[in-house]
Amino acid sequence: MNLFDLMAPAMFIALIVFLLLGLPVAFSLAALGLGSGLIAIEAGLFPVQFMANLPYRVFGILSNELLLSIPFFTLMGAILEKSGLAEDLLEGFAQLFGGLPGGLAYAVIMVGAILGAITGTVAASVIAMGVIALPIMTRYGYSPRLATGVIAASGTITQVIPPSLVLIVLADQLGKSVGEMYLGAVGPSIAQILIFVAFIFVMSLLRPQSMPPLPPEARTLRGWKLAQKVAMGVLPSTFLIFVVLGTIFMGLATPTEAGAMGVVGAIALAAVHRRLNWAMVRSGMESTMNITVMVIFILIGATVFTLVFQGVDGSLWVEHLFIAVGADDAVTFLIVVNIMIFFLAFFLDFFEIAFIVVPLLAPMAQKLGIDLIWFGVLLCVNMQTSFMHPPFGFALFYLRGIAPKSIKSSDIYLGAIPWVGLQMLLVGVLIFFPEIVTGMLDKSVAGDASQIQIQIEEPPPALSADMPSGGEEKPAGSEAPPAAAPDPADYFNKK
Repeated sequence: MNLFDLMAPAMFIALIVFLLLGLPVAFSLAALGLGSGLIAIEAGLFPVQFMANLPYRVFGILSNELLLSIPFFTLMGAILEKSGLAEDLLEGFAQLFGGLPGGLAYAVIMVGAILGAITGTVAASVIAMGVIALPIMTRYGYSPRLATGVIAASGTITQVIPPSLVLIVLADQLGKSVGEMYLGAVGPSIAQILIFVAFIFVMSLLRPQSMPPLPPEARTLRGWKLAQKVAMGVLPSTFLIFVVLGTIFMGLATPTEAGAMGVVGAIALAAVHRRLNWAMVRSGMESTMNITVMVIFILIGATVFTLVFQGVDGSLWVEHLFIAVGADDAVTFLIVVNIMIFFLAFFLDFFEIAFIVVPLLAPMAQKLGIDLIWFGVLLCVNMQTSFMHPPFGFALFYLRGIAPKSIKSSDIYLGAIPWVGLQMLLVGVLIFFPEIVTGMLDKSVAGDASQIQIQIEEPPPALSADMPSGGEEKPAGSEAPPAAAPDPADYFNKK
């Protein structure tokens, strides 16, 4: 085995070591890529001119208008977190379902789904519901594990429900349109919500003492007042969902334009609730700046690494690796990939997985005939778990930061386990039933193909080779001899 064959696995192993050491991901990727590139040039694995592709790649990232939607959706989520929308929604749904065992859990799932369809950011959903719902659930006798688990899981639904930031990034990495990726995610989003609701229903039958209904004195709204309260929470949400998603699905706006309109809508909603102030806007802008800079630097580092990795035939090495483990058919490939993604999520967040791993796997998926929208949505569902298990489960970190001291950290971590299992259940369902993703994308073409007629006009008669440009016939024997084909060896001799 020569050095060329060893470069790709050596780069991959070095990347894992750097990540396990806890070094900054963006700079680790860039340093590893540049260092490996220098070694490859010195060893003659590829010419120095190959690295001239790097400035074009970096410029392509910085000029990518699609990535501009990330700061818009992040800012919208940060403003909505403090706008009062989550409070109105949760109070209305809590009054609506409060009389049922697990009623507050149903309310949290519904509100998490609605916030996910508006904000696109997990942090905003988890923090908002943790601050509002967790004290109420513990006050009325909910198990701490159940309460923290359902809040964290409902917040992570945001990652699958459009306009998820992860879907934007995956669309960019897979070379697909965001609109198609959003349409493909609609079915899995609904399926995830139904799985969560079914779990609460089953648990309310098996362990009703862990999720008691609200007492009558806590359910103060009835009839028209209840309907009015729910409507006041749902109508602004419906309007924002249409502004953000409806305009994208209808082709009226790009994701970037829809994100910008969403920011305006979030600011208007905060103003209606009389919570719009400079401190809130500044806080939202700071968090947006931090997330945007992190994403761009990780993406630049990832493109440095992947450029060199592809230069040493890394994609071919990945393909041979999957063939060696027997993952040479679509179903086996997807099973192996999702197991790998699940364990990588223990150490990497979703941005890092999307920027580092997905570009390495996409060529193999395409070669096996896997629909890339299906592939992207499937990975997105799997990457929910990166928020839900240690050591980098950010949803759990958010909850630990806002939960009262009476709730133990062990309750937060143990409470997340069943929900991680439910997320992986959906991954299995999507592998064997891809129609849940592709069903909204398949469109039949109306009409009878046999009735289609193609008419090709006759080309003008070609000018005879024996006729000079003036129209006179060339004298016989005056034709120029045909030019000899260049010898490829001459090129290398000149070199």
